Amino acid sequence: MKYAKNILETIGNTPLVQLNSVTKEIDALVLAKVETFNPGNSIKDRMALKMIEDAEADGRLQPGGTIIEGTSGNTGMGLALAAIIKGYKCIFVISDKQSKEKMDILRAVGAEVIVCPTNVEPDDPRSYYSVSKRLGAETPNSWYVNQYDNPSNALTHYEQTGPEIWEQTAGKITHFVVGVGTGGTISGTAKFLKEKNPNIKIWGIDTYGSVFKKYHETGIFDENEIYPYITEGIGEDILPKNVDFSLIDGFTKVTDKDAAVYTRKIAKEEGIFVGNSAGSAVKGILQLKEHFTKDDVVVVLFHDHGSRYVGKMFNDDWMRERGFLEEAVTTAEDLIKAHVDKSLVTAQTEELVSHAIERMREFKISQIPVRDVNGFVGSVDESALLRSYIADKNIADKPIKEVMGAMYPVVKLTASIDEVSKLITKDNQAVLVDLGNEKHHIITKYDIISAI
Repeated sequence: MKYAKNILETIGNTPLVQLNSVTKEIDALVLAKVETFNPGNSIKDRMALKMIEDAEADGRLQPGGTIIEGTSGNTGMGLALAAIIKGYKCIFVISDKQSKEKMDILRAVGAEVIVCPTNVEPDDPRSYYSVSKRLGAETPNSWYVNQYDNPSNALTHYEQTGPEIWEQTAGKITHFVVGVGTGGTISGTAKFLKEKNPNIKIWGIDTYGSVFKKYHETGIFDENEIYPYITEGIGEDILPKNVDFSLIDGFTKVTDKDAAVYTRKIAKEEGIFVGNSAGSAVKGILQLKEHFTKDDVVVVLFHDHGSRYVGKMFNDDWMRERGFLEEAVTTAEDLIKAHVDKSLVTAQTEELVSHAIERMREFKISQIPVRDVNGFVGSVDESALLRSYIADKNIADKPIKEVMGAMYPVVKLTASIDEVSKLITKDNQAVLVDLGNEKHHIITKYDIISAI
């Protein structure tokens, strides 16, 4: 009989799959190392188990201990699976930009999950780096994993991923392309491959908002390069010790939109349901296509499974809200498509200004059409209210009709985006769309910008 004694014995030996459609512009043979076949559906299972076993061997992790780590979700899943088999507790700190699916999965396998804000400095006490370090110091009988600087991370890929790729390609690999986050995958795999053949080129995929590409090219850690981004699993605002820049031949940066669009393309055109960093990697390969010839064998690594992104990249509304969905936007009807199901928020002429302010706060909007029994007669926006408040501090208790501005222009569903854009000016913040049957919807500057 052939069987695994536990789930951890199924980690590794993932397949190489030829890409045919999404890379048709490239002459080379492009093979994807599909890491979703690991039991936790990501490559992080490999290094999670290795880091735990090394910590057990040297006494950092004691029986019945608590494993603490800052994670984007996948490392946490790998650690949690190993912890279940080996009898450890887990506390994971995750940033709020990660998908809800990742958080739910970690809780499903018994981990405690603490969510921290993304848009703070790494040394801010609220950051997921700082919180995980603090918990590691405060929790009795605990081990703080620190995948960014833990040498077992890169060593895993030197011992496993690199040899697998070399064997699967019969040593014919010419390029290895992979998204870079903690740096363990690219550095460990690159070290092994370059020892076998120094001519193999190693390309890292970076994202806008991350420091890797510029640092590799100039040696400058430019804090101006750091800003929030949507792409998950790659890029950093720190320099992890696991990133060995000497082994990397170059980086290319991929936008959030391209990463999301190509993540969906991989599923629809190749039948491979993988995550956000895979989309970045495929777009990165296309950006690098002049580096490849018809005789080359390019291996790209797909880190994780698409199921962790069904509420994001694989959700039309999420994509549409960010302007990522490749749809033609030419009319007023197209502009309101993302929120036409929501009711139009309005105010009455005799209502108090305080009511309008509360409604703006509740619905997170900046402007409200004003109507009376006969229809629309005016409008209120936050800028006008602020000016009125500066002039009269008692404005909140006055009726809206005393401070309202002109009525918003009304257009038909078929009005072109150019027509609508011309109607939105400094003095006019929105346009109403006639839906028929005395129903209306609103178009704001934000809708125009999103469409652009």
